[in-house]
Amino acid sequence: MRQNTAKYYELYRRSSIGMALTDSLDELIQSGHINPQLAMRVLTTFDKSISDSLSQLVRNKANVKGHLHTYRFCDEVWTFIIENPNFKFDQESVSADKVKIVACNAKRPGEQ
Repeated sequence: MRQNTAKYYELYRRSSIGMALTDSLDELIQSGHINPQLAMRVLTTFDKSISDSLSQLVRNKANVKGHLHTYRFCDEVWTFIIENPNFKFDQESVSADKVKIVACNAKRPGEQ
């Protein structure tokens, strides 16, 4: 069986669902129910699954207005910090005090 060696961004590990998964895996490792290698395989599968799901299922668009506090481009990744953002969707608007947007190339790391 050929193993898929494509790498995926690990950005979603810092989301609330990614942090919950990481905490649960840590507990399972500490209690001896799984080994660290299995936990890493689960996280790698999570990276692939969430990236594929978001790219296939999410089609919403939004306009964003706010004060661009900080921006940077490093290792092919853009990071924007926007203060007082207002996200306008088709029928709804959402505001916040501050938001961090991380934008990566659609091609996964290591792909040509």
